[in-house]
Amino acid sequence: MAAATKIAVFASGSGSNFQAIQEAIENGELNAKVELVVTDKPGAFVVSRAEKFGIPVLALNPKEFASKADYETAIIEALRECGVEWIVLAGYMRLISAVLLTAYPQRIVNIHPSLLPSFPGKDAIGQAIEHGVKITGVTVHFVDEGMDTGPIIAQAAVSVIDDDREATETVIHKEEHLLYTKALQQLFK
Repeated sequence: MAAATKIAVFASGSGSNFQAIQEAIENGELNAKVELVVTDKPGAFVVSRAEKFGIPVLALNPKEFASKADYETAIIEALRECGVEWIVLAGYMRLISAVLLTAYPQRIVNIHPSLLPSFPGKDAIGQAIEHGVKITGVTVHFVDEGMDTGPIIAQAAVSVIDDDREATETVIHKEEHLLYTKALQQLFK
């Protein structure tokens, strides 16, 4: 078997996609190793999840840096120290700049809870429900400097459950966890 791909997972919130990725690694479904979890919210629940798995965390508040470039440069230094080959965004709520994109060209991926190009940005599930669509979904894509505009890697459709945002979110998150693992495994081959 090939050596495990060294990844960093970036998250800003609860980290359910991070946990799904880590569990897929432990179950032998994904040939990768999470070397570092990076968060822009030091108090985010993803920190607790990472600690539970014994994975190091880099928790940096972007407001403590003079610029976005300085913030991302500090992240790059930590990624290089860990030998990270790929960056996996999993609920990371910040746009990535040219600083990180240049350091990891075509090696930064994201998961988004819609069938892009529909409903990019924040609250994609709410946008879909507000627009009255019957089908939404999940997209895995490469990251570029835009908001959810990078080339699409994989997609899966999910039915919107009428007047039930919570149920729709549950189905979307379940699909995210499956699709992201499969897409990452294909990329890392």
